[in-house]
Amino acid sequence: MSRFDAARRLSLIAALVLWPGVGFAAPQDESGKTEQGEDPTRPEATRAEPEQTVPEDMDGRALSAVPPAPEARLRQLGIELKEPPAPVANYVRAVRTGNLVFLAGHGPAKPDGGYVTGKLGRDLTVEQGYEAARLAGIALLASLKAEIGSLDRVRRIVRVEGMVNATPEFTDQSKVINGCSDFLVEVFGERGKHARAAVGMVSLPVGFAVEIHMIVEVE
Repeated sequence: MSRFDAARRLSLIAALVLWPGVGFAAPQDESGKTEQGEDPTRPEATRAEPEQTVPEDMDGRALSAVPPAPEARLRQLGIELKEPPAPVANYVRAVRTGNLVFLAGHGPAKPDGGYVTGKLGRDLTVEQGYEAARLAGIALLASLKAEIGSLDRVRRIVRVEGMVNATPEFTDQSKVINGCSDFLVEVFGERGKHARAAVGMVSLPVGFAVEIHMIVEVE
């Protein structure tokens, strides 16, 4: 090769490098990706965005799905827990041992005073008994709050035992005590689900329609 040909070839190479818009593409493999692992023909807008995470509580539930605290839930329901009256006999309304609170039997106290009385199967319908059991549940929570200070400290409703003042032929005791059980789940959510007994009685103190006692685990 003459010196003239060599100089001409170098001039052509320099023109290719310096000419605007002309350059050398990065080596690609068979899939079309560069050595850096990216497809140069793929638009930036189509690249995967980082996955958005939803904050969770300690049990792995989305925070938006976490139910309100029991005290807040009672306010939503429009229920105000009154200071429970002193016991009328030689007992206390609640006893705490360790992290368990044992609540004495509570009757269906009306908001305006007095109690729901009568016998299921004769004086009261199942629906009226259900409402009486709900009132007994409210009375139980009033005594529980007086004992522990705040219902937000409840870890679990452990056990509910309901007694129904009923005729011998009445067999819907469980439907009546559902009034208390449903109320507890309404306030505490999953923590309100409990073991339970619902039994019929030939009579109850002062003619209560129902009497319910409860065991609760607290912080």
